[in-house]
Amino acid sequence: YRLAEEGPADIRIGNVASDLGIVTGSGEVTFSLESGSDYLKIDNMTGELSTTERRIDREKLPQCQMIFDENECFLDFEVSVIGPSQSWVDLFEGRVIILDINDNTPTFPSPVLTLTVEENRPVGTLYLLPTATDRDFGRNGIERYELLQEPGGDGGRRGGGGGGGGRLQVADTLDGEKQPQLIVKGALDREQRDSYELSLRVRDGGDPARSSQAILRVLITDVNDNSPRFEKSVYEADLAENSSPGTPILQLRAADLDVGVNGQIEYVFGAATESVRRLLRLDETSGWLSVLHRIDREEVNQLRFTVMARDRGQPPKTDKATVVLNIRDENDNVPTIDIRKIGRIPLRDGVASVAEDVLVDTPIALVQVSDRDQGENGVVTCTVVGDVPFQLKPASEGEGEPQNKRKYFLHTSAPLDYEAVRDYNVVIVAVDSGSPSLSSNNSLLVRVGDTNDNPPVFSQAVLEVSFPENNLPGERVATVVATDADSGKNAEITYSLEASPLSSEAPGGIFSIDPDSGDVSVQAVLDREQRDTYEFQVTARDKGVPSLQGSTTVVVRVADRNDNEPRFMQDVFTFYVKENLQPNSPVGMVTVMDFDKGRNAELSLSIQPGDHDQAASIFSIENDTGTIFSTVSFDREQQTSYTFKVKAVDGGEPPRSATATVSLFVMDENDNAPTVTFPSNSSYTVLPPSSNMRTVVATVVATDADTGLNADLNYSIIGGNPFKLFEIDPASGVVSLVGKLAPKHYGLHRLVVQVNDSGQPPQSTTALLHVFVNESLSNATVVESQVARSLHTPLAQDIAGDPSYELSKQRLSIVIGVVAGIMIVILLILVVVMARYCRSKGKHGYEAGKKDHEDFFTPQQHDKAKKPKKDKKGKKGKQPLYSSIVTVEASKPNGQRYDSVNEKLSDSPGMGRYRSVNGGPGSPDLARHYKSSSPLPTVQLHPQSPTAGKKHQAVQDLPPANTFVGAGDNISIGSDHCSEYS
Repeated sequence: YRLAEEGPADIRIGNVASDLGIVTGSGEVTFSLESGSDYLKIDNMTGELSTTERRIDREKLPQCQMIFDENECFLDFEVSVIGPSQSWVDLFEGRVIILDINDNTPTFPSPVLTLTVEENRPVGTLYLLPTATDRDFGRNGIERYELLQEPGGDGGRRGGGGGGGGRLQVADTLDGEKQPQLIVKGALDREQRDSYELSLRVRDGGDPARSSQAILRVLITDVNDNSPRFEKSVYEADLAENSSPGTPILQLRAADLDVGVNGQIEYVFGAATESVRRLLRLDETSGWLSVLHRIDREEVNQLRFTVMARDRGQPPKTDKATVVLNIRDENDNVPTIDIRKIGRIPLRDGVASVAEDVLVDTPIALVQVSDRDQGENGVVTCTVVGDVPFQLKPASEGEGEPQNKRKYFLHTSAPLDYEAVRDYNVVIVAVDSGSPSLSSNNSLLVRVGDTNDNPPVFSQAVLEVSFPENNLPGERVATVVATDADSGKNAEITYSLEASPLSSEAPGGIFSIDPDSGDVSVQAVLDREQRDTYEFQVTARDKGVPSLQGSTTVVVRVADRNDNEPRFMQDVFTFYVKENLQPNSPVGMVTVMDFDKGRNAELSLSIQPGDHDQAASIFSIENDTGTIFSTVSFDREQQTSYTFKVKAVDGGEPPRSATATVSLFVMDENDNAPTVTFPSNSSYTVLPPSSNMRTVVATVVATDADTGLNADLNYSIIGGNPFKLFEIDPASGVVSLVGKLAPKHYGLHRLVVQVNDSGQPPQSTTALLHVFVNESLSNATVVESQVARSLHTPLAQDIAGDPSYELSKQRLSIVIGVVAGIMIVILLILVVVMARYCRSKGKHGYEAGKKDHEDFFTPQQHDKAKKPKKDKKGKKGKQPLYSSIVTVEASKPNGQRYDSVNEKLSDSPGMGRYRSVNGGPGSPDLARHYKSSSPLPTVQLHPQSPTAGKKHQAVQDLPPANTFVGAGDNISIGSDHCSEYS
């Protein structure tokens, strides 16, 4: 069967039954399509074969895409003929040939077709053009090609009216297809015109015919018909020597009329030596000539070579140019200085030996100076630097001597003196005339030889020596030393003793001298009480020829021996001082004496470590007065007492010493706030609402590093308890439930607990106790989040139970705050009025408790929280010398020791007098040490002192042992007086 493509559905193809000769109509024979049902269908009863709804496109059928014969594109199918009740079945094969229609337009592979044609091709040269494709075949396929006129004028990239162009020719290939061909019909010159644009049309043979067209762009390509040309044949340039690598020198330029690779020029060295290729670099693309390695003019002063410009055509064309490169001198060489021997003056290893008696203007060395540079860079000036008795003189006055190489004689310019200067370091500096100039130096060591022209000399005309009595025979008294400015034998000295011109007594029986070392020894035991001075003469002679001598007088004074030890006025000194004392404050005073005289009685005091191994670094002692100072501020919580020794060492030989024990007790001050150890602010306690009264909720545990009353803690709830549900035991810190819990109390309660000590002034610490009132703890995360928010809530805001009560409590807090503010203002006004009243009352006479500026022992309160004030100049205020010393007598009246610092010494109601501890007549007057404008803060008074109604007592008997004995009032913490010490 035959069927045209692209037909509609249900087109009748044929009747299989009639073609097979099968009679239909009875219904006993049926037909079934076994294959080919994609495009075909058959009527079961009549055997009529027709198309389905699927359109048949011949060009898209897989079996027909590469078929161009009309009879070769077909669809195979199979039909089965079935007898009655499928008693028999016959299978028949059939074929439907698909006929082509003109449903495809011929197209070129691209809307723009490019053809490359070389210039200078002969007329008639033929070029194949790209063919179009048409999916149809036969008569509907491609029939002809047409070359239309050029659409847009010249169309070339270059101007010029040169002729040329082409015409189209279509040839049939061996397989029957049409092949378009372009034929050159005129001369092509790329330099005149480098492109053509034509229109190429293709048309098929269908009816109606289909056609399309494309632009044919003909590009005229270049051929290498032009040689490169340099701008000039000779390039000349100057280059400074030592130019750094990469420094550009010059650029060689050549031009080529060709394009593409034919016009691409590369630059290469032509006739060039190996040194040129090693020192210079030529960029092949840009033609830049640059420095590859540093060029030294002293090695190469000119470079001459050729450079070739070569295009990349085939075959390549070249041109060459000559390059002359002159190396310009730079001042890059320092002058060299060569020092050599001249005449009989020996010179070896840079050392010349010259006798000190040589004549002035004697040449001692030859100096040659040279420079490798040229011109001004090589002109060298040479000179001797420094203050030395030498100068340079030209070795010759010839005019033909080169400027960069000169010779000089080194002459002496002044007399040489071995005793004044033994060695001269002669530095010769050579400087060239370059810009900037370069210089170098060389040195010659001139060693001056000695002659015996100086006698031995003692450093002192009279030598006084102090020598102790009670010596052993043979002890060395002194060593006398004479010096001789000469050297060698001329400087070897021997010593001898002679009688002094002022004394006729020969020293030989008592003193002797070592002739080589000059050690003077005593041969007898000296007694200062019999004779305290000896005088004799020492003579020194050298071994030169002739021998020279010198002498000195020796005076021996017999010194006293150190035979007495220092003695302290007490074996044990006890002091009491408050903690937090300012550093470098006095804490006590000791007294010591020595019965020796002179240096043997000069005492040096020092702190020795006691039970505290760092006492020497904590305490210092004033050598003149015996006052002990502290270098640190004491902290009783760190250490309560210090025990150390004070050592007194005299200045004798050997020194003698004595020690005394110092015990220093630190009195406590309330300088530590309580520390709450339980509970933590972020913890909480669950309290069931059914809890009974007096149920213990929690216990607040706190500690205090102080002692005594300063560590006596009391607890109180200062906030977070608006319903008065809880109370805390002031002594134990036990928090108990004291109110009946109601539903409005359910939730979180934040109790603000304050812990106060009993010190003056008291210290306090605030802690938070969270109590969660509920039957159970079903969701701990919610409680923890409430506790976390509580930590960021101001303490003035109560957190207690149901939050709905918060608004009313805030209003109440505002009212309380206003009332409290008014009360504070009224209280401040009352305080100011009372203060002014007390101050005006104190101006009319002496009152108890009022500070007397000349009173030495009046206690003064110190507020350690306040820093010392500074004066207007920024200096710290001066602290009183004994502002914090508390000193007690070493023992009680009945001979018993005081057990501790806290033992009461104030049984007597009044002040006692100071009594003197017995001391020797040599005790120093210490009254000047006790004048101070500031009193001591605390004084412990002697129980047996007579009573007195006065609170202030003048200093009467000053103890020479620096130990204060007295009795005084107890320091009152509270007072109804308006005194500044109360």
